[in-house]
Amino acid sequence: MRRPVEPFVPQPGQESVWDYPRPPRVEPSEERIQIVLGGELILDASQSLRVLETSHPPVYYFPREAFGAGTLEPATGSSYCEFKGTARYLDVIGGGTVAPAAAWFYPEPSPGFTALAGYVALYPGRMDHCEVDGERVRPQGGSFYGGWITSRVVGPFKGEPATAFW
Repeated sequence: MRRPVEPFVPQPGQESVWDYPRPPRVEPSEERIQIVLGGELILDASQSLRVLETSHPPVYYFPREAFGAGTLEPATGSSYCEFKGTARYLDVIGGGTVAPAAAWFYPEPSPGFTALAGYVALYPGRMDHCEVDGERVRPQGGSFYGGWITSRVVGPFKGEPATAFW
Protein backbone atom coordinates (compact mmCIF):
# COMPACT_ATOMS: atom_id res chain seq x y z
CA MET A 1 0.00 0.00 0.00
CA ARG A 2 1.30 3.40 -1.02
CA ARG A 3 1.65 6.17 1.53
CA PRO A 4 0.26 9.54 0.47
CA VAL A 5 2.84 12.13 -0.47
CA GLU A 6 3.07 15.13 1.81
CA PRO A 7 4.34 18.09 -0.23
CA PHE A 8 6.68 20.54 1.46
CA VAL A 9 5.21 24.00 1.95
CA PRO A 10 6.94 26.54 -0.30
CA GLN A 11 8.26 29.72 1.27
CA PRO A 12 8.05 33.11 -0.49
CA GLY A 13 9.92 32.93 -3.80
CA GLN A 14 9.73 29.12 -3.98
CA GLU A 15 7.68 26.73 -6.10
CA SER A 16 6.36 23.34 -5.07
CA VAL A 17 6.84 20.63 -7.66
CA TRP A 18 3.46 19.36 -6.49
CA ASP A 19 1.87 22.45 -8.05
CA TYR A 20 3.39 21.59 -11.45
CA PRO A 21 0.96 20.00 -13.92
CA ARG A 22 0.69 16.56 -15.47
CA PRO A 23 1.03 16.47 -18.44
CA PRO A 24 4.03 18.77 -18.09
CA ARG A 25 4.13 22.44 -19.00
CA VAL A 26 6.86 24.07 -21.11
CA GLU A 27 7.72 27.66 -20.25
CA PRO A 28 10.47 30.08 -21.29
CA SER A 29 13.15 31.09 -18.81
CA GLU A 30 15.60 33.98 -18.78
CA GLU A 31 17.63 32.64 -15.85
CA ARG A 32 21.36 32.60 -16.45
CA ILE A 33 22.50 29.00 -16.81
CA GLN A 34 26.14 27.95 -16.73
CA ILE A 35 27.36 24.39 -17.29
CA VAL A 36 30.93 23.18 -16.68
CA LEU A 37 32.39 19.86 -17.87
CA GLY A 38 36.05 18.88 -17.74
CA GLY A 39 36.78 22.24 -16.12
CA GLU A 40 35.47 24.01 -19.25
CA LEU A 41 32.43 26.29 -19.45
CA ILE A 42 30.39 24.54 -22.17
CA LEU A 43 27.24 26.65 -21.90
CA ASP A 44 26.46 30.16 -20.67
CA ALA A 45 22.92 31.05 -21.69
CA SER A 46 20.04 33.24 -20.59
CA GLN A 47 17.44 31.74 -22.91
CA SER A 48 16.08 28.29 -22.12
CA LEU A 49 12.88 26.36 -21.68
CA ARG A 50 11.82 24.79 -18.40
CA VAL A 51 9.71 21.64 -18.44
CA LEU A 52 7.63 21.42 -15.27
CA GLU A 53 5.97 18.14 -14.29
CA THR A 54 4.27 17.06 -11.06
CA SER A 55 6.78 15.71 -8.51
CA HIS A 56 9.83 16.53 -10.67
CA PRO A 57 12.21 19.47 -10.35
CA PRO A 58 12.45 21.55 -13.54
CA VAL A 59 14.34 20.19 -16.53
CA TYR A 60 16.09 22.88 -18.56
CA TYR A 61 16.30 22.72 -22.37
CA PHE A 62 18.72 24.89 -24.32
CA PRO A 63 18.89 25.90 -27.98
CA ARG A 64 21.34 23.50 -29.61
CA GLU A 65 23.36 26.43 -30.95
CA ALA A 66 23.98 27.64 -27.37
CA PHE A 67 26.52 24.81 -27.02
CA GLY A 68 29.96 25.31 -28.53
CA ALA A 69 31.11 23.45 -31.63
CA GLY A 70 32.17 19.89 -30.80
CA THR A 71 30.38 19.91 -27.43
CA LEU A 72 27.54 17.60 -28.49
CA GLU A 73 28.03 14.39 -30.47
CA PRO A 74 25.46 11.71 -31.39
CA ALA A 75 25.24 8.79 -28.97
CA THR A 76 23.48 5.46 -29.22
CA GLY A 77 20.13 4.82 -27.64
CA SER A 78 16.71 6.33 -27.36
CA SER A 79 13.87 6.46 -24.88
CA TYR A 80 10.19 7.26 -25.02
CA CYS A 81 8.22 9.80 -23.02
CA GLU A 82 4.45 9.41 -23.01
CA PHE A 83 4.13 13.18 -23.39
CA LYS A 84 7.10 14.40 -25.42
CA GLY A 85 7.74 11.42 -27.74
CA THR A 86 10.98 9.65 -28.67
CA ALA A 87 14.22 11.12 -27.34
CA ARG A 88 17.66 10.63 -28.86
CA TYR A 89 20.86 10.89 -26.84
CA LEU A 90 24.05 12.91 -27.18
CA ASP A 91 27.51 12.61 -25.65
CA VAL A 92 28.60 15.86 -24.00
CA ILE A 93 32.26 16.87 -24.41
CA GLY A 94 34.18 19.51 -22.49
CA GLY A 95 37.78 20.02 -21.38
CA GLY A 96 38.83 16.62 -22.70
CA THR A 97 36.05 14.87 -20.74
CA VAL A 98 33.28 12.88 -22.42
CA ALA A 99 30.01 12.37 -20.57
CA PRO A 100 28.37 9.50 -22.50
CA ALA A 101 24.69 9.91 -23.37
CA ALA A 102 24.45 12.81 -20.89
CA ALA A 103 22.12 14.91 -23.06
CA TRP A 104 18.94 14.27 -25.00
CA PHE A 105 16.62 15.92 -27.48
CA TYR A 106 13.33 15.23 -29.24
CA PRO A 107 13.83 15.25 -33.04
CA GLU A 108 10.05 15.26 -33.57
CA PRO A 109 8.34 16.26 -30.31
CA SER A 110 4.73 15.20 -29.81
CA PRO A 111 1.92 17.74 -30.28
CA GLY A 112 1.83 20.10 -27.32
CA PHE A 113 5.62 19.90 -26.97
CA THR A 114 6.77 21.21 -30.35
CA ALA A 115 8.50 24.13 -28.58
CA LEU A 116 11.23 21.59 -27.65
CA ALA A 117 12.25 21.10 -31.30
CA GLY A 118 15.87 22.23 -31.67
CA TYR A 119 16.46 22.19 -27.89
CA VAL A 120 18.73 19.94 -25.82
CA ALA A 121 18.51 18.93 -22.15
CA LEU A 122 21.21 17.30 -20.06
CA TYR A 123 21.69 15.48 -16.79
CA PRO A 124 23.21 17.99 -14.35
CA GLY A 125 24.70 15.17 -12.26
CA ARG A 126 26.90 14.08 -15.16
CA MET A 127 28.55 17.51 -15.46
CA ASP A 128 31.23 18.98 -13.16
CA HIS A 129 28.54 21.40 -12.07
CA CYS A 130 25.62 23.48 -13.30
CA GLU A 131 24.37 26.82 -12.00
CA VAL A 132 21.07 28.68 -12.24
CA ASP A 133 21.47 32.41 -11.61
CA GLY A 134 24.73 31.70 -9.74
CA GLU A 135 23.30 28.93 -7.54
CA ARG A 136 24.86 25.49 -7.86
CA VAL A 137 22.32 22.86 -8.89
CA ARG A 138 21.73 19.60 -7.07
CA PRO A 139 20.76 16.85 -9.54
CA GLN A 140 17.47 15.01 -9.19
CA GLY A 141 17.88 11.56 -7.65
CA GLY A 142 17.60 8.39 -9.69
CA SER A 143 19.66 7.53 -12.72
CA PHE A 144 16.89 8.26 -15.23
CA TYR A 145 15.75 11.71 -14.16
CA GLY A 146 17.26 14.99 -15.33
CA GLY A 147 15.75 17.56 -12.96
CA TRP A 148 17.64 20.57 -11.64
CA ILE A 149 17.13 21.24 -7.91
CA THR A 150 17.76 24.73 -6.56
CA SER A 151 16.53 26.57 -3.47
CA ARG A 152 13.70 27.88 -5.66
CA VAL A 153 11.90 24.49 -5.72
CA VAL A 154 10.65 22.23 -2.94
CA GLY A 155 9.59 18.58 -3.04
CA PRO A 156 9.68 15.88 -2.10
CA PHE A 157 11.05 14.95 -5.53
CA LYS A 158 10.49 11.87 -7.64
CA GLY A 159 13.73 9.84 -7.76
CA GLU A 160 14.55 10.10 -4.07
CA PRO A 161 14.51 6.91 -1.97
CA ALA A 162 11.05 5.31 -1.60
CA THR A 163 9.54 7.23 -4.55
CA ALA A 164 9.46 4.34 -7.03
CA PHE A 165 5.67 4.03 -7.02
CA TRP A 166 4.57 7.66 -7.10
